[in-house]
Amino acid sequence: MTRQELHQQLASTLEELFDTPAAEVTEDAKLYEDLDIDSIDTMDLVLQLKQQKGDKISPELFRDARTVGQVLDILEGL
Repeated sequence: MTRQELHQQLASTLEELFDTPAAEVTEDAKLYEDLDIDSIDTMDLVLQLKQQKGDKISPELFRDARTVGQVLDILEGL
């Protein structure tokens, strides 16, 4: 999957889970400050990504992710 496709999938997932407008899901967007995603929301996101990507996703991978771009970096590395 290309980074663009991962970005679109992540934007769709954030919109589905948290009603986050896809236009706000930019690579520089900060999860907590810009998108209002807290630590519990992050766990929900990880669980959803795990369903989409399979068991190779571990919550620990996302511990230090602060921006959409960092989440995409992690997803690209899987």
